[in-house]
Amino acid sequence: MKVNQADRWFSLCVRHAAGWQCEKCGKVYPENSMGLHNSHNFSRRHRTIRWCADNTLALCYPCHQWFGGNPADSGEWLRQQIGDGMLDLLREKRDSMVKVSKAEEKEIAAHYRKEYRRMVETGSREFESWQ
Repeated sequence: MKVNQADRWFSLCVRHAAGWQCEKCGKVYPENSMGLHNSHNFSRRHRTIRWCADNTLALCYPCHQWFGGNPADSGEWLRQQIGDGMLDLLREKRDSMVKVSKAEEKEIAAHYRKEYRRMVETGSREFESWQ
């Protein structure tokens, strides 16, 4: 799946918000490291939640591989991390009839570029989700 500018800026926000630290094992990475990934709880192919902050975690490569390769264990771990209520909300958003058009991707990229720059300038680890 192609990574676009919306994906790039969103990923930077997610990883910066996590303090460049894996949310599973705790390993810390240098800023902008490719060793820390923006892992989606529900696949990126679901455009209704692709850029939703609640649908992602910052995971290192080994933890991201574990997360994707062990659905039963990782599903239980995720439930413990974010709770049943958030999982239900994400499923509802994922299955909604609202669609995100390709044209909206430029708006999404601009939103997350602005949020990332604000985070870096202010030292904040919080950002406003586009969705």
